[in-house]
Amino acid sequence: MAGPEELTAAQRTELESDLLLLKQELAAQLQQLEQDSKPVELDQQMVGRLSRMDAMQQQQMAVASETHVRAHLSRVSQALAAFSAGDFGYCEQCDEAIAWLRLKARPDSRTCVQCQQLKEM
Repeated sequence: MAGPEELTAAQRTELESDLLLLKQELAAQLQQLEQDSKPVELDQQMVGRLSRMDAMQQQQMAVASETHVRAHLSRVSQALAAFSAGDFGYCEQCDEAIAWLRLKARPDSRTCVQCQQLKEM
């Protein structure tokens, strides 16, 4: 069975644009999350203990989201670096071309569907 076809120049250009836009969006999201994940200050004007607990819970959720966004931003940066190196669009496990639809859905994908499934087993 033949693997997916290699990307056309137009597809590569579209995916690179997608990655650059995604990088900008993630950077903006990260900036907001950094603000939201700052330690909660004890404010005597707040209603009470439950309000502080709620603020602390929101801060912890922001920290978790920040970690997730940083990891996603790192994958996007690696994909952009792969463009520069000429390695973008190939599975890091089997070195076959990654399907266009997979890359369109997740342009930071580093594995083909088959290798990803094996990885998750």
